[in-house]
Amino acid sequence: MKIAIITAGGAGMFCGSCMQDNTLARSLRTAGADALLIPTYTPIRVDEDNVSSQRVFMGGINVYLDSKLPGWRYLPAFLKRWLDRPAVVQWLSQFSSSTSAAELGGLTVDLLKGMAGPQQREIDELIQFLADDLKPDVILFSNALLSGAVPELRRRWKGQLACMLQGDDIFLNDLKEPWRAEAMSLIRQNASQFDTFLTHSRYYSRFMQKYLGLPAEKFHEIPLTIEDSPDTACGGMFPEQLATTKDDEIRIGYFARICREKGAFRFMDAAEKVLPLRPSLKMVMAGFLPKLHEAAFQKRLAEIQKKFGERLHWAGSPADRNAKFTILGSFDWLCVPTEYEEPKGLYVLEAALLGIPSLLPSHGAFPERIEQLGQGKLIDPSSEQSLVDAILTLQPQRDVNQRRRLREHCLTHHSATSTAASVLRALSARQQIAEGRQPSGDGIRP
Repeated sequence: MKIAIITAGGAGMFCGSCMQDNTLARSLRTAGADALLIPTYTPIRVDEDNVSSQRVFMGGINVYLDSKLPGWRYLPAFLKRWLDRPAVVQWLSQFSSSTSAAELGGLTVDLLKGMAGPQQREIDELIQFLADDLKPDVILFSNALLSGAVPELRRRWKGQLACMLQGDDIFLNDLKEPWRAEAMSLIRQNASQFDTFLTHSRYYSRFMQKYLGLPAEKFHEIPLTIEDSPDTACGGMFPEQLATTKDDEIRIGYFARICREKGAFRFMDAAEKVLPLRPSLKMVMAGFLPKLHEAAFQKRLAEIQKKFGERLHWAGSPADRNAKFTILGSFDWLCVPTEYEEPKGLYVLEAALLGIPSLLPSHGAFPERIEQLGQGKLIDPSSEQSLVDAILTLQPQRDVNQRRRLREHCLTHHSATSTAASVLRALSARQQIAEGRQPSGDGIRP
């Protein structure tokens, strides 16, 4: 099966969706599929082997200028194309982290209009490459926000159209009116033309069926994927780690993008309350810090560190996978108290791969993650005190066998092999239905 995966670059930051798309492409290749990962807007940034195509379609700079500068879209291609070079896009995209999604309403609507919008030329280039040059059996869009190309693609190409839903509602809900209402109308129209939808949790399947008005029979749940590697060889790491940790010391860590919606500020608020009550507690924060949130984060961090010093430690944004797992490996518990209902929660699996359990709000996909892994704790997401109380009761994780069991559960339920098999099963079932044949397997349904 030849599968083209269309992903959206993360503008120079590590992005959970990009990493899942990259892992999916690698796992599908290992399973025997011919999978090509095609970036749009910007190159993707991952902390593992990057298998994406070198060519970036719908380059983010030209896409932005098409909407913002009257007449830009009419310039000859040779005057615009240099802005689509990956190195140029990568360099310029570093400045985009200071822009809120709320300010991108007009651009979002233009892109969802597809061939009727100002990005017609860029979208046509992508469609031509897919329909006329690549000619895959399946085109899998990694989010519905890329669906502006779907109506024209459906007209010019007859294969299976699939969509991975990974948090589209979070972006859409942040848009300002009247852009949000128009974007919702367009995305529902475009989404109705997909054959198959893939999600990483039962929660998100059910939510998006209602959110976009889509039939349940089009949805398939696939495992969220984590890859093992020498960088996470915790089988030999646990004894050394435990030997250097004080018996009464406990380290609670936050590891995710630094922003309000991920719960970074909730974590700091909780730190201010629990640190004076538990002398043996140390709290650590790490993750990508967008320029948009840098000033507010640094101010709040300084306020708490003035009282408690390095007991609230900022570990920064790790440059690679090895550095990331070194930070994660220093935690006794991971705590990411998100404000929104998380559709995936990749960081929960990254911690579990090291045998580290998570303290999480009881909403979104988190209850499913804890159920699958067999370890962890859930708190009331509506109560700030619930987070404080839970942190005060956490105990250091000293049982090596218990940590190994958590790792084994993680690899059993979330391996790349199981994900590839689930995706191929779902896509094959839909293809057989389209051809008028009885499917041999019906995938994993919510």
